[in-house]
This record gives sequence, C-alpha cells and structure tokens, in this order.
Amino acid sequence: MSFLQPILLAALPLMALPILIHLINQRRFQTIRWAAMMFLLAANRMSRGYAKLRQWLIMFFRMLAIAGLIFAISRPLASGWLGITAGGRADTTIILLDRSPSMRQQSPGTVASKLETGRQQLVNTLNMLGSSRWVLIESTTNVAHDLESPDALLKLPSCEPASASADLPAMLQAARDYVQANKSGRTEIWICSDIRQNDWNAESGRWQTLRDSFLEFAQGVRFHLLAYPQIASGNTSVRVTEVRRVQTADSAELLVSLKLTREGDTVGRISNPSGTSASNPSSKDGLENRPTEVGKQTIPIHFEIEGARSEVVVEMTAAQFELKDHRIPIERSRERGWGKVSIQADANPADNEFYFVFDQPTLRQTVVVADDPQAARPLQLSAEISPDPNNRGTAEVIGVEQLGTVEWDKTSLLLWQAPLPDADSTKTVQAFVDRGGQVIFFPPKSPGSDEFAGVKWQTWTESPEGIPVETWRGDQDLLAHTQSGAALPVGQLEIRKFCGITGEQTPLASLKGGAPLLARLTSNRGGVYFCATTPALGDSSLATNGVVLYVMVQRALASGAAVLGNTRQLVAGDPSGFAGENPATWQKLAGSNDSLSTDFAFHAGVYNAGDKLFAVNRSLAEDHATVLPDGRVTELFKGLDFARVDDQAGNIAALIQEIWRLFLACMMVALIVEAALCLPKIAPTATTPAGVSA
Repeated sequence: MSFLQPILLAALPLMALPILIHLINQRRFQTIRWAAMMFLLAANRMSRGYAKLRQWLIMFFRMLAIAGLIFAISRPLASGWLGITAGGRADTTIILLDRSPSMRQQSPGTVASKLETGRQQLVNTLNMLGSSRWVLIESTTNVAHDLESPDALLKLPSCEPASASADLPAMLQAARDYVQANKSGRTEIWICSDIRQNDWNAESGRWQTLRDSFLEFAQGVRFHLLAYPQIASGNTSVRVTEVRRVQTADSAELLVSLKLTREGDTVGRISNPSGTSASNPSSKDGLENRPTEVGKQTIPIHFEIEGARSEVVVEMTAAQFELKDHRIPIERSRERGWGKVSIQADANPADNEFYFVFDQPTLRQTVVVADDPQAARPLQLSAEISPDPNNRGTAEVIGVEQLGTVEWDKTSLLLWQAPLPDADSTKTVQAFVDRGGQVIFFPPKSPGSDEFAGVKWQTWTESPEGIPVETWRGDQDLLAHTQSGAALPVGQLEIRKFCGITGEQTPLASLKGGAPLLARLTSNRGGVYFCATTPALGDSSLATNGVVLYVMVQRALASGAAVLGNTRQLVAGDPSGFAGENPATWQKLAGSNDSLSTDFAFHAGVYNAGDKLFAVNRSLAEDHATVLPDGRVTELFKGLDFARVDDQAGNIAALIQEIWRLFLACMMVALIVEAALCLPKIAPTATTPAGVSA
C-alpha cells in the first residue's frame, strides 16, 4: 500500500491523544483516604478485571478511529507496486513509450493492442498521481517533448504505432540528458514496453554507464516498468526476401521470394505446395530435418503490383515456410514499380504485410586493390561470379595509385589487400563508405603503421598445424545463417596465418584464444570490415573451401548495390539507410494514412522522390523477437529504485486505485464500537420473593 499524500502520515503520533488525555485527566484529582470509600473500593475489586479490559478496549478503538482518519486523508492506494509514490508528488515525470511493431499485438478476444492499452493505463495512473511536469520520449526519435497533461498520450500522432524498432538504452540516455539539462527535482521514469530483446539490447555496454549516471543524481530517480511480455503463439508474419525482374521472350515477370514465420513453433523444413521447394541446403537429399507437424495452417497470400491483385494459397506445417521465386506476370514495358505482399489478419497486424520495389538489375561493380594481382585472383572471382545470372557483376584489380580512376558512384564493393590507405586515400575510401559502399580489408604481407578509422594491422601469427575458428555470429551480418536456417561452414576453415587487429571494432568471428578473424567497424552508413587472413593457400582455406569467402563477398556486394539505382529497400528508423535522403520531401504511394510526412521514415509504405522509389518496412528482428527474461530485466536496473508490473492487451482494470473510503469506514466502525463500550452497564431488576409484601 502507498499514499498520494504521504506527508500527512506524519500526523500518526496523534493516535496517542486518548492516552495523553487519560493521563492528564488522572492528575486533576487528589487521592484522600476515607474509610467509607475504602469499603466501596474493596467491594469493587471483584469486578476490576472486566472494567480494566473495557477501558483498554475503549482506548484502543479511540486510537484506531484517529488512525483511520489520518490514513484516509493521506489518500492510500491499492496496487501491486509497493512504494509506487513514496516521497510524494514528483517534480518531473518522464514517459518512455515503445511504439515498435510488436506493441501492436492484441490479446485473444480484444481489439485493443498493447500500445493502446498501455497508453490508457498510463493516462489513468499518471493523472491520479500528479506531477509538476510531464515529458514524453517515444521510440522513433528519442527526443524529449513536454506534455500539457498525460491525456495527450491518447491524442498525439507521435504516440501512434510505428514500424521502427525501439532502442531502450537510447531512450534512457535521452531521459538522463533531460534530467541533467533541466536540473529536475524528484523524477519518475515510466517505461511502457513489451520488453523484446531486440528493443532492449541487454548486452549493450550502455546499460552499465546508464546505471552509474542515474545513481549520481542527488535528487533520486525512480523507474516504473509497465510490461506487456505476452507472446501471441500462432501469430504469423510475412517478409519478402528477394524480388527480381526478368525478361522473357515476349513479356516480363517478377520473381518474388518470401518467408512466413509462425510464432511459438519449432523451426524446420516444410514443403511448398505451389511447386517450389524450401529445404535446408545442408541436407543431403533435401528431406532431412523434416519436423513433426505442429498443426497445418492454410494461408492465402495476397500479391498487389501497383493495384493489380493476385493470390496464392499455401499450407504451412511448421514454424517457417519459404515461397521461392513465385512468378507474377507484368507488362514488358514496366521496368520499375512497387508491390505489396499481405496475409490474413491475426494477433499482430503490424507484420501481416510487406512492401517492395523493383527495377532493372544494376551492374554490380567491385574494385579490388592489391599489390599482387595474382594473389587477389580469389577475391576477384568471388565478386565476378554472381549467384543470379540476371545480376551481372564485374571486378577490376587495380593498384593504390589508380584510385583516382575509379567510378565510385557506380561501385558497390571495395576489396583491399594492400597496406592500409594513406591520408589522401583514406578520404576517398571514407567518402565511398559514407555513400553506402562496402569495404573489406585483407592484411598485406607487411602491415605497416597506417590505420583506417582508428584500426590498424599488427604483426602476423603463424601456426602450421592450424588455428580453429572458435566463435562466430550467425544471427546477422556477413556470416549469418542462410534464409533456410543453415549455418555457414565457418568452423571448417583452416587458419594457418593471421594478422592481429587493434582498435575499436566488433568481432564477427574469433579464433581460439580470442583473436578476431572477421571484425566490423562502427559506421553511420555503409560497412567497413577487417578480415585477419587472406585467401592465399599458405594463410587459410578461404579459397579452397570457398563457400564462406564467396558468401561474405556476395553479401557485402549486395549491400553496396542496394544503395545504387533508383529503387531501395529501407528499414524503418534505420538512419544508415536514409543518409542523403530527406523523407519530408517524399510522396506516399502506399501505406498507412495516419502517418505524418515528417515521419515517413518510421512507417511502412512505398514512397517516391523524383525518379526514386523507396519501400520502408519493419526490421528483420521484429519477426523473431523474443522476450527478455525477468531476471535479466531486474539485472539491468540493479541498484536503482525500480518497480515493475505486468499487464496484458485489452485489460481495462486500473493499475492503482484509492481506498480512502475503506479507512473512513474503519474509523466509523471504531467510533461505534467505542460508543457501545462507553454505555453504562445495565443493572438487573430486583425481584420480590413470593409471600412477602412490600
């Protein structure tokens, strides 16, 4: 139990008033020993036990009545959040609102989403608690905005659902900066979220820094988490994985590949009734890893190409289903356009549709910078040989002195196997990365002392018996699992020589002993990678066991090519994809009608800007989002004043409510009982014995 006016609890010592009055009353009389009175007192001793008990009860109920009155005027609250408002009215209340796609999930039998329920619960609760200032930090911009009252949470467009994932550490950093800049007094931070791991990024080192900085505030900061951790088992999401336009003899076709993911099932291989197959490439005959059926589900998939609609019905029997190269005829003259794939409504409407754009494939150009053209031959072949005959690729091997001749605006990938660029070359390469290009550095024979973005090569380490690859990241980036879930054979690589890497970087693969094999540098746009070995036979098996090298190069090449041309697939809220673009100037072709023009970057849809087409969608992590365990959440707020309550979508019960009426009722009952105890004892009526006359 907690109180809206806890300062009034300071009046609780007034409960001693009946005792004090009794003691004062006792001192008003002097005791005089008198024989007749002594006789009466002796006669009264026989009933002293009952009289004393009654006096104590009268005293107790008088004290209870005073306590009930004090508790009632202190406005007590009943809830599961102990101490929710201890300390009185807050000076500043900051609301962190998670607007990510997973917050649109609905509970069975309800129409309100987690986000809608959370906003309503916050309005009801915060209006009751009161505050001197209200501040909103929502998950798309992470910028603090003052609110007139909590009621604004139900009216502002910036509180509506978005397609961009949240970044809780960034939101908390914005709250911390606001408290420091405004020198706020006692502050309360309310977090409304479904605590998905991709939104909370619990492994980030920012959490420790945030904890330490909040603990430094002398005024104290309290955290309240309104959590919606429920997962909608059976919810299905759709995602387009690839779109290609191909020319046929007399027309044109779109080849659309997509993936369906069902929440709560076990991932495995399934069959595609439309005639194409979806199997794990690591299976020898394509029939291994077939799961036990977890329940068949017939799903109609709707395709829309600029207004023209078609449908295909598939049968889903496992957690994932892949439709590969579904053919959709289009006009031969239509070289560029957009489309949408959607499925039937379920628990979360945010993942039931996916937008895409298409165009004539662009030429994928790769530049290989090497001192020894022969040594760079495996890199050149990995870039030239395209997995899709419709995506042509070229790779040119040049020396460092020829950088000035490169057409950077047409180049997708730079492979660098030479000493790191000098100051002038660094400016050229950095400009290429800032445009969205991809760079992979391989170590030269003589590392030298040059560096790029604070990272440089160290000395070579050789081990003829080989150094095994110990760990690598299969969840994302260049070494991620294939679309069917199969892992790349990174662990089968033989590393005989590697060059050390020093500087700030994120390892994607590490050798036994901890040395990085593949690392990525932090960049606002584009990608910069350092590979600690080369494809040379004396260094590694990257060339002889070429799957890993080929996939690495082709993925980097695809990422670099994605920023070229007039069409682009973008992730909502990802600043790296919007570099050089101003979403406020876009025109909407498809998508939600509720989004503002200034927020197009955070909402799924299709937009155009001049000759360019952009398709904006939720991130891949939203389709595989898992809930952060309760213990891990507690660890993140360790040492802070933190309270949590779990709610569910559609719940209309108040989180907290005032119970002062209960204490007033207790006071009245106490007064009635006290009055009854104060009534004089009724003496029995004397009876006259029979035969005796009065």
